[in-house]
Amino acid sequence: MPTTPQGWAAKLTKILPIYQAAHGMPRFPIDVASIAKDFSRQYFPDAPITEVDGLELSKGVEGMLMPVPEHPGEWGIIYNKTIRSQGRRNFTLAHELGHYFLHRPSHPGGLTCTNRNMSDWDAGRNRIEAEANTFASYLLMPFDDFREQIKGRGVDLDLMTGLADRYAVSMTAAILKWMTITDKRAMIVVGKEGFIDWAWSSEPLLKSGIFYRARQTVIELPPASLAALEVDADEGRHGHDHPAGVWPGSEPVREMTVFSPSNDLMTISLLLYPDHAPSRWDTSDFEEEPIRDSYDRFMSNRTG
Repeated sequence: MPTTPQGWAAKLTKILPIYQAAHGMPRFPIDVASIAKDFSRQYFPDAPITEVDGLELSKGVEGMLMPVPEHPGEWGIIYNKTIRSQGRRNFTLAHELGHYFLHRPSHPGGLTCTNRNMSDWDAGRNRIEAEANTFASYLLMPFDDFREQIKGRGVDLDLMTGLADRYAVSMTAAILKWMTITDKRAMIVVGKEGFIDWAWSSEPLLKSGIFYRARQTVIELPPASLAALEVDADEGRHGHDHPAGVWPGSEPVREMTVFSPSNDLMTISLLLYPDHAPSRWDTSDFEEEPIRDSYDRFMSNRTG
């Protein structure tokens, strides 16, 4: 049996087309609720998933992997049905399925996952949540298909929306997946109620020394940013070219932002920096040896 999230996702991905064809299912998006029961019984017949359902869970709880009390040996996956985003629900189901394949033996009492867990991709800080997120990403957005979808396309929020719709994931998940494979200098910044909740820089941007240490310190959204100004949805989606000094670094930055007033006034900003970093002599405000803090890392051990 596989021992890594990438390995389990690859194993399921190999047989998914056959399973989907036999059941008259489209290739994308992947119906996690349907495959969870069949695949768990195939690989672990003594501990199958027999229930996949939504319940009204406490605020902040996204989902659960839990043993079924009435039937010892059986397992259930629960998502918070108060969450209206289909993409978040689907990613939560895949996240919990990742826990089932990877962590069930070491957590016989099950696992409860919060929205903080769902945005925790740093294996150094929380290994099992990072692994569950990685599994969900690789299962729902297979690398080869994802790369084919973005080939030759310009980077904007319309592209990210299309990816989110194709794979039935949140826009955040689609952006993060793109950032793991891009050669662009880019950053995602998620804000809540006027403050930066978390941020992550792509590898090329990180090498320039540009990143946030969000979650360790309280950081306000830049006052001149689209996210802070709460511009209308069209202006935020189409973006704005900021001069140097609005966002970190000494370069102009293009910001594209979407707003979610129903979700604690959350903002998602995709920042695009110039393709080529300034000369080292022009980057006196950068750190000599940029080291990503554990809270700022998306994934400490990535493949592909």
